[in-house]
Amino acid sequence: MKLVELAPVPVFDLPIAQLREYLRLGTGFADDTLQDTVLEAALRGALDAIEARTGKVIFERPFRWTVSAWRSPAVQALPMAPVTAITAVSLISPTGGVTPVQLSDLVLEEDTHRPLLHPAGMSLPMIPVRGRAEVTFNAGFGATWAEIPADLSQAVLLLAAHFYDTRHEGSLHDGNMPFGVCTLIERYRTVRILGGAGA
Repeated sequence: MKLVELAPVPVFDLPIAQLREYLRLGTGFADDTLQDTVLEAALRGALDAIEARTGKVIFERPFRWTVSAWRSPAVQALPMAPVTAITAVSLISPTGGVTPVQLSDLVLEEDTHRPLLHPAGMSLPMIPVRGRAEVTFNAGFGATWAEIPADLSQAVLLLAAHFYDTRHEGSLHDGNMPFGVCTLIERYRTVRILGGAGA
């Protein structure tokens, strides 16, 4: 199984101004944007950490998921949530031949924690022996900061501020999330069964 992010969150969608305000950094000066690169890095680190901890995509963006076999011919759980659309599915032979799957042959069951891919008929398309299936999908709570749930956006700011404040500590950081962040993201965490691949 392989999951690839096809497009990063654009810098202009990141809440840099909100983080600057949260940190109470000075404003109204010619060098207001001097810290923006550091703030961007802190925000991207916070987003990555929270998404990894919860299995949830915060900003909506495209992903490509590659599998060599379905967990079940009748249903397949997707690796991230919430999935908003399946945009392409292809079957790849061992020699590299590509067979597109008609999206009308598939049904997406949307779910905050465990979105599922169902066949419209009896079974999911058969993956070639020693081949693979590539599923391209869009996932995320929203395309803009305003669409992100309040508890998740607060968690991102808290963790980004923590990363910003401890940016000079290097190896002294223990890798644990602040308690407030853990509390805010707790309801988004999913207990994974069988590696999260099955229903």
